[in-house]
Amino acid sequence: MSVNIRPARSRGHANHGWLDSHHTFSFADYYDPRHMGYGPLRVINEDRVEPAEGFSTHGHRDMEIISYVIDGELAHKDSRGADSVIRRGDVQAMSAGTGIRHSEFNASPVAPVHFLQVWIMPEEHGAAPRYDQKTFPDAEKRGRLRLIASRDGRDDSLTIRQDADVFASLLNKAEAVRHKPGNDRKVWVQIVSGDADINGVEVHAGDGAAIEDEDVVTVTSLKDSAEILLFDLP
Repeated sequence: MSVNIRPARSRGHANHGWLDSHHTFSFADYYDPRHMGYGPLRVINEDRVEPAEGFSTHGHRDMEIISYVIDGELAHKDSRGADSVIRRGDVQAMSAGTGIRHSEFNASPVAPVHFLQVWIMPEEHGAAPRYDQKTFPDAEKRGRLRLIASRDGRDDSLTIRQDADVFASLLNKAEAVRHKPGNDRKVWVQIVSGDADINGVEVHAGDGAAIEDEDVVTVTSLKDSAEILLFDLP
């Protein structure tokens, strides 16, 4: 049984002025062969983008890309005609498939946007691109694991092309959630904010935890509150 922590301070870091980004796994100019991903989970970037700045049009293919807004407003446009703004509580899922081009900008002229961008490698390559977004209010995540993305789209979650379940949770002080992985499954927990305990191991904002061979994963908020993402992976 193991809970291995990826400390926030050990992540890759790039500050471009308009973009301040921390990389849990190797990404762009940050390369660490010890941290190339976890199962099909390939990228977790914590990004802060300055007002009215952003990523100009660029391309992706054969990747499941999830954007989870923590604070602020993120504008998205892509080559399939999607044109939207996602805010706190909104989650965007884009299957790049055979290829898609998009841009992402801070929709606010005055306030920064803070979000997580997650890349998950798909089970199949060469599929048709697709895009979707849904709102998951804080009330649906409070004190429970709310499924936000899955292969089968159950429980009104976003659909992704991988046998992975992605959950979000908001925990009050001393509140706990429990997840039981299936056989031959592994779990990654990303601490979005706050301080928590994962099966007896203390973690803090920005930390990640790789969890294997645990019958139950219990996450407990330690102080005022905590926000987490939990990935159940093959």
